[in-house]
Amino acid sequence: RLREAVAQLAAGGMAVLWRSYQRLLAQHPWKVQILTAGSLVGVGDVIAQQVVERRGLGGHSGRRTLKMMAIGFCFVGPVVGGWYQLLDRLIPGNTRMVALKKMVLDQVGFAPCFLGCFLAITGALNGLSAEESWAKIRRVSPEPCG
Repeated sequence: RLREAVAQLAAGGMAVLWRSYQRLLAQHPWKVQILTAGSLVGVGDVIAQQVVERRGLGGHSGRRTLKMMAIGFCFVGPVVGGWYQLLDRLIPGNTRMVALKKMVLDQVGFAPCFLGCFLAITGALNGLSAEESWAKIRRVSPEPCG
């Protein structure tokens, strides 16, 4: 019974947090989107360093995490937020067909450009030359783009 009570409290707490987040997002869409993107990119870097690369706390690069958060705050949040606003204006509605059209346009048109810019920015912040960044972009791009 105690476990059930704790689980219910946790679920209720998460619901309250989610509603608060949604309210803030409605009131301040740009600020919340940018903060969310920066936070998620930072958390993603922590996961990459700790789980994927297995660096341990002593080997964790806080500088790298801060750089990634800056990219999230200054590039990912504003660009992705602006793109989704543009998509909503270009293809209004909320049917499955509208969602499919948005997804195709996003994946075919936006994603390759976004990824190229993201890799170029991260490369520049990590001291790569333009040639090294371009080589990295070509390694992760499908043949038709390269």
